[in-house]
Amino acid sequence: MRLVRASLLCLLALWSPIAAEEKPSLTGIWMMGQSLGDGSESLPLVTPEDTGWGNLAFKRGVRTWLPGADAAKPEQRPADQFDLVPLRAEANGGLGETVANGLADHLQAALARKEKRPDKTTNRPFLVAFAGQGGRQIQELSPADLSTDARTPDSRRHGGGYYRTSLDDARRAVLAAERLGMKFRIEALYWMQGEGNGGPTGGIVPTRWDAEIPRPAGLEWYRDQLIAYRKQWSNDLAAITGQPGEIPMFTYQTLGPAGEAQLMAADADPQIHLVGPHYAVPSALNSRRPDGRVGDAIHLSADGERWWGEQVGKVMHRVLHRGEKWEPLRPQRARLDGRRDSILVDFLVPRPPLVIDTTFLPRQEIAVKDGFSSLAGFQVRDGSGATVTLLEVVVDGPERVRIRLAKALPTGERWTVSYGHPATFALGTIAAIRPGPEVDGRASEEIILTNDRSNLLRPLLDEGAFFVTATSDGKPLRAAIREVAVENGVTVLHYDPATLRDGLPFAPGLAITAQRSYSYGNLRDSDPEHAVFTFADTRYGTRAGQPYPLWNWCVLFSNLPGEL
Repeated sequence: MRLVRASLLCLLALWSPIAAEEKPSLTGIWMMGQSLGDGSESLPLVTPEDTGWGNLAFKRGVRTWLPGADAAKPEQRPADQFDLVPLRAEANGGLGETVANGLADHLQAALARKEKRPDKTTNRPFLVAFAGQGGRQIQELSPADLSTDARTPDSRRHGGGYYRTSLDDARRAVLAAERLGMKFRIEALYWMQGEGNGGPTGGIVPTRWDAEIPRPAGLEWYRDQLIAYRKQWSNDLAAITGQPGEIPMFTYQTLGPAGEAQLMAADADPQIHLVGPHYAVPSALNSRRPDGRVGDAIHLSADGERWWGEQVGKVMHRVLHRGEKWEPLRPQRARLDGRRDSILVDFLVPRPPLVIDTTFLPRQEIAVKDGFSSLAGFQVRDGSGATVTLLEVVVDGPERVRIRLAKALPTGERWTVSYGHPATFALGTIAAIRPGPEVDGRASEEIILTNDRSNLLRPLLDEGAFFVTATSDGKPLRAAIREVAVENGVTVLHYDPATLRDGLPFAPGLAITAQRSYSYGNLRDSDPEHAVFTFADTRYGTRAGQPYPLWNWCVLFSNLPGEL
């Protein structure tokens, strides 16, 4: 303990480049959430060593809640686990990289630019702590701690104590700061939860035993729960640290219905800031677990975690240190032009102009007769709910998109616009299926197409693994594609049969479609912010060594009503 304290006191000299009489401060970023927060399957690590930015974690690690005897009684955790150490990623079984380094190091770099510091020295290190667990619902992470309810399945109990752990972490931070002659305060909260409350029909499931609440009531329920959570978490933590005022919360837009509810919460509570959607980052389909298995597409790769952390750090800096009133890239209104054959959608754009980007992300389209039912992520439905055929989606000004329709909408016809779809484009039909080469001792198979689609597939290959899908006898088929080749003028797709959905095989003659891990679209802004880190995992994609792009992508939304 003396050695750790002595080394940190030495670091205080580096943390204090201004004047000796200025008392250095320790600034907390407190995180809560489920699997994207705890770094589920985000492996191998891309930040295993101290980055030199001066940010900190507890010796216990960024993940301060761990299953075991102390899970429900965090006050009993050994004191020496709360010494302060340089912030870095650590693996724990199937848990890997979190957003912590991307977030805190980007914050530190942004402050260095603002303060015109010549190097990484700082007198305000960030301490990052996360107390959640994968698969959790909002009331399981709250003071209600419903994971301990007798109705919770045994496999989802795990001792509870998540919220209680977060509060105890703050007490430990106050003591650690005092020992080092520092002041401690929590500057921001970060929330990474929502998938666990998504319902099977698009509503919200409040608990593991209650019926799904349909839209829109379900979205309102989650909105109110998140606002109440933020207020109580802020109040309870501020009472421990002794800081005045409320602590702002930042969140991402999760996939599923809770994502729209999060945006509703940000609109209703000025202390909640929605950073944006995470669909542009690579999924854990590109990860490798210690047992050799690949990750699940619902999680993020290690680069994805660190990249998204930089996005959060960027927005935190703009709100907390520059006073920017942040809004994610989102629609404001949709209306028909005078000829009624085009829809004009106006957006709030963080950094104009808008861009329809089909280079970094693959062009999103679902082709139908005479046009598309979905294009660049956009879909239009008429008053009966039928899809309206689209011809083109183009930027029509720095903050406006024009959606050209195959035919004019009748006068008085009601219509809506939505954004976000996982399908990319049709690949044609399967000419043949054949055995592939053995990979790591495992058999493989290959899909041979009837034409060459490699140019269309380039953005998907740049990102990493992707899916191909089909339908046979009404059943959905899917496999993960990791390698693509061209032979005799046609594309060959290589896959592991173990990735077949429900073990259902593809067959010659089936029409197949490429698909990303997440619903997405091609609309982004032109944010020029520089990233601290670059893509580091060289085993997938083609982006290793390139800096993370910090553009803001449009939020996912559904059924935005058009003006008549």
